Amino acid sequence: MKKLKYSKVEAFVFKLWSREVSEDELSEKELKVLELWEKDVIKNLEKNQILESKIKVLTGLEPYFVQSAKSPTYFRRNLYSAAAVLLLIFSLGGFFTYNFLFKPDVYVAENINKTIRLEDGSVVTLLSGAKLTVEKSFPADTRIVNLKGDAVFSVAKSKIHPFIVQADGFSTRVMGTKFKVVQNGASKTVDLYEGKVAVSSPGVAVAYLTPNQRWTNFGILRTAAVVVSKTDQKSGKKISVLKSLTFNDVSFRIIMEVLHKNYGISIKYPQEVAEKKVTADLTGSTWDENVEALAFIVGLEVQKENNTTYILKK
Repeated sequence: MKKLKYSKVEAFVFKLWSREVSEDELSEKELKVLELWEKDVIKNLEKNQILESKIKVLTGLEPYFVQSAKSPTYFRRNLYSAAAVLLLIFSLGGFFTYNFLFKPDVYVAENINKTIRLEDGSVVTLLSGAKLTVEKSFPADTRIVNLKGDAVFSVAKSKIHPFIVQADGFSTRVMGTKFKVVQNGASKTVDLYEGKVAVSSPGVAVAYLTPNQRWTNFGILRTAAVVVSKTDQKSGKKISVLKSLTFNDVSFRIIMEVLHKNYGISIKYPQEVAEKKVTADLTGSTWDENVEALAFIVGLEVQKENNTTYILKK
């Protein structure tokens, strides 16, 4: 790389600083120059020099990051000083550039719930043990956050900027709504309170939820169900009604376990079909129809013992 005179370097960094303040994007050429510059600086620095410089810069940066109610005049007066600090940051091989400009913000709820207000106005309540990672680019055209653990989201409405929660093995996409994400080991659920959401998980179709609906995978890969919460007219109690249940290349044995554990449906079947892989969509059917469909897939006939017990035979 051609060596740059100090005055040109200073001007270049000041230009980058101005872009950061105005939130304008850097051009492709500027990013390339910055990348080459970083490589050149790192090549000419020894490890002990980098370590010593990091310590000095940390000390020198402290006054610039102390929160205080300063006037715009104060800001302008210190702009050149801040640009000089930025120059030193870049010259240290991008170490501080990453930490202060690019390193994601991480929020953790240690032992109690923690409420976070994001820059777009969305409010996230992290439940105990949860961790939320927000990139420095947030909010962008697409608002993306990463979640580990459980959280309740109240998303600021935007018709043109989707809000996506990327969790462990699935994601939830919204425009503005209130919902809860729960992750318990392999088991994942999304409860929707207001608005609409789209939940996607590998191997199954995207599910669109409306209020009082829950998406869950029962802790099984390539499995998804949508359950509707309704009020029983006779008892007045809340009941759960199955809206859809999808399996994609899941063993027959595991499907039988899901039906028994979650819906009280007992199905007796020959062991030779236990590990046979099944793909089935049980959307909008009665249990009699659902069991008939599953039996047909594995080449068996159905004999019904009572409302919740079935026997599959050749």
